[in-house]
Amino acid sequence: MCGRFSLTTAPEWVAEQFGLDEVPDLGPRYNIAPTQDVAVVRSPSDGIGNRLDMVRWGLVPQGSGRDAGRAPVINARSETVMEKPMFRSAFLARRCLVPADGFFEWRDLGGSKQPIYFTAGDERPFAFAGLWECYIASDGYPLESCTILTTEPNALVRPVHDRMPVILPADAYDRWLNSANPQRDLVPLLVPFPEDAMRSRAVNPIVNSVTIDSAECIAPHQYVEQGEFF
Repeated sequence: MCGRFSLTTAPEWVAEQFGLDEVPDLGPRYNIAPTQDVAVVRSPSDGIGNRLDMVRWGLVPQGSGRDAGRAPVINARSETVMEKPMFRSAFLARRCLVPADGFFEWRDLGGSKQPIYFTAGDERPFAFAGLWECYIASDGYPLESCTILTTEPNALVRPVHDRMPVILPADAYDRWLNSANPQRDLVPLLVPFPEDAMRSRAVNPIVNSVTIDSAECIAPHQYVEQGEFF
């Protein structure tokens, strides 16, 4: 799964990477957690340029009959995204990119867990494959939300977790965002990102707390055998 990630890259780099007409007003975020607002890149209906918007992480499907208090659906399995009613419509017409520059998983050490931070090898921003929805709550307020697609892990992630987020190659961004593209043409994109294009490191366990969002969350950290971080 993908339950925590970061986006600390300078806004100018984000604009360049995702073809935005304007530099977004983004501050560094080191510990993005479910139910928080996250940046997503979408293609306008006229197909001209891309735009960056803030939506809630945790999908609330249209017609769900439930308000924002429902449990957030933060991930969607790519293997079944075309079949499950919750995701089928969004996969057809409401795809987005979720910019990131790293994500976290936790290695089980038997009685404790060690946070591991995964990044691209060149440390540039990348994009998770995402889906978005706009749900009209009972009070008439529109809630835009998103979920991140997951796939099987590559060899780097596998020792830590049995799933990883779908990371799209940069040359597939337009293809993913274009709602005119048939679903069958997108399935080949829903595969593990090459492990040789990624890096990982153990990081500070303060990232376990969603209330902490500082550079310390991604700082390298050593774990000693007796199970104590220092």
